[in-house]
Amino acid sequence: MPRSNWVLLAPALALVAGVLLLPLVQSLFRSFGAPDFTLANYEALFTDGVTMTVLGRTAGTAAMVTVVTFLLGYPYAYLMTRVGPRFRGVLLVIVLVPFWTSVMARNFSWIVLLQRGGPVQNLFDALGADDVVFYGTVVGVTVAMSQVLLPFMVLPLYSTLGSIDRKLLLAAQGLGSSPLAAFWKVYWPLSRSGVVSGLILVFTLSLGFYVTPALLGSPQQSLIAQLLAQRTTQLLDFGGASALGLLVLVVTLVLVVWANRIGGTISAIGVVATSKTKDTP
Repeated sequence: MPRSNWVLLAPALALVAGVLLLPLVQSLFRSFGAPDFTLANYEALFTDGVTMTVLGRTAGTAAMVTVVTFLLGYPYAYLMTRVGPRFRGVLLVIVLVPFWTSVMARNFSWIVLLQRGGPVQNLFDALGADDVVFYGTVVGVTVAMSQVLLPFMVLPLYSTLGSIDRKLLLAAQGLGSSPLAAFWKVYWPLSRSGVVSGLILVFTLSLGFYVTPALLGSPQQSLIAQLLAQRTTQLLDFGGASALGLLVLVVTLVLVVWANRIGGTISAIGVVATSKTKDTP
């Protein structure tokens, strides 16, 4: 690479080194109890009876959010590939609204909707289901996180589904396949890279959510980001928090590497950026 290109990259590389690599190295040393080397912090993660419970709850919540966004996002992205440019632009604006809305505005809107006596409870009361309140529950957190993370499912799917040649489906049906069989045997395998990319993006982002679970959930059902905040700001257990943060980082990296091998997550991140730039009206 020419030297002039390295000069252009230098500010970005310095920023990454300063705000990402340096804190990671510090966390690594603190997790081992620097200056003394010990595995006590890592051992405590598996034996304190709390961390694994919270980690399991976080993984379960992230899995539910991933499933919800996939069930909503796949038909939505499919519809985007079937409509004209004007209606596709409207659908794209709708899915990008969470990006353009303040985090606090989104979460307080969900509090108003889900709280006791709010519109959601009134709707369930009208349907005959009394005392249904999602505020302070995992269900409420899952619903709010799904709304925020839906674009990260829709955009990779839209990029992948939009590149599939529909003549292949017509060819399969022309050879005697039913529409459902043609979808399952032709369309679905071709959309697998977008599906895997969306699933991994949403799942990994869900693991680190903090504001939404803190505002809409309950302390008894806290997630891993809340546990990290508690250890650093209240318990001042920086060694334990560093070990926990690195454990989450390792789990995330393993998922990304695995997904990149079978579906191309890293390329999908670029696809997301390209789609937003190209299609935003």
